[in-house]
Amino acid sequence: MTIPQSWDARAKSASFFGFTDFPSINERGTVIVTHGKGPYIYDTEGRSYLDANSGLWNMVAGFDHEGLIAAAKAQFDTFPGYHAFFGRMSDQTVMLSEKLVAVSPFERAKVFYTNSGSEANDTMVKMLWFLNASEGNPQKRKILTRVNGYHGVTVVSASMTGKPYNSVFGLPLDGFIHLGCPHYWRFGAAGETEAEFTARLGRELEETIAREGADTIAGFFAEPVQGAGGVIPPSQGYFQTIVPILKKHGIPLIADEVITGFGRTGEMWGCETYGFTPDAIISSKNLTAGFFPMGAVILGPDLADRLQAAADAIEEFPHGFTASGHPVGCAIALKAIDVIENEGLLENVRSLTPYFEAGLARLAENPNIGEWRGKGLMGALEAVKDKDTKTPFDGSLSVSERIANTCTDHGLLCRPLGQSIVLAPAFIMTEPQMDEMFDKLGAALKQVFAEVG
Repeated sequence: MTIPQSWDARAKSASFFGFTDFPSINERGTVIVTHGKGPYIYDTEGRSYLDANSGLWNMVAGFDHEGLIAAAKAQFDTFPGYHAFFGRMSDQTVMLSEKLVAVSPFERAKVFYTNSGSEANDTMVKMLWFLNASEGNPQKRKILTRVNGYHGVTVVSASMTGKPYNSVFGLPLDGFIHLGCPHYWRFGAAGETEAEFTARLGRELEETIAREGADTIAGFFAEPVQGAGGVIPPSQGYFQTIVPILKKHGIPLIADEVITGFGRTGEMWGCETYGFTPDAIISSKNLTAGFFPMGAVILGPDLADRLQAAADAIEEFPHGFTASGHPVGCAIALKAIDVIENEGLLENVRSLTPYFEAGLARLAENPNIGEWRGKGLMGALEAVKDKDTKTPFDGSLSVSERIANTCTDHGLLCRPLGQSIVLAPAFIMTEPQMDEMFDKLGAALKQVFAEVG
């Protein structure tokens, strides 16, 4: 057997890639990363890249934050691992739960830990099924989400995810219902105002509840801003329209804040940005600033009380993960929240947002950019063949993938999502780094659009 020598060959020989465009890596090869400094990463060839997506939305304090590294080292030295079963958990776990309750929008709350956002969404669904069965409503199991919503990759969370690629797995499972995407620019009808579009989505929700029966619906899950759907902020008044409908029918609203939580939209929580209080929050990613895999379900008072009563009835909640509430992860999360709150990161998001939006708006002047959209430090540019008709490019051209690949060639990492290019820069970005990001992206747009005509 011949042993491959190059990093690219070694990666392809021994690794199976997820969410990766195989034609691109077959033609261009892989990027194998060795280290990072601030918002930049460096590969095995010595090349540097400005990572305009903060890793996967989550490396908001950069790749070498000394305080986060020190917190991890200190906890590894003190108590390197444990679980949260059998009434035992680390002191760091207790302190993090207290901190999450304190920074949550809830007057009181309880926290359950997982290893990822996918697992947290999966756990929340099981919690709803469990408490409904305990309360004598075993039929109350259906889950409402939205087209283009992303909630994870476990079987349940993938069923919640309103993306067509999950059909290759035979998903969604029965009982997972995807409502309309709140993207006015793309889905608004001819002559329909944004207010009318929002009202139509409200009617769709009412009609769905009437058709399915409120007594069969366990919950409605929604990202404040749809992230992996292409950074889609809700239409004007969206949450103010749907929240009263859900409350009227007794259907919990779960805010999936895996991407938006801890400052991405300019407030600690996306639900605060859009002026609503959910019944529970799903958290991950920025919870540890990407320095440790961790997720959390933060239960508001009503769901916390009901779930506790259901667990008391059978004397336990039969669910959990080996690394739930891992002490090292909790120590890092405590430090990450402190960094975001007290080292100026949240303030930097707020101060940079107008500069970020101005850069997106400048690039959107390109005749092949149909729309720029965003909230806080998350934004997208939608590529179109015809701006007036919003006609997309033929999918076979892989326009967004080509733009992202061209950016990579020029030392910038951004993410293709559908026909969009998505940016989610780190919270530590500076205006000169923003200029670098937009200059390189602008050059890539010009090159690719010239190639595809």
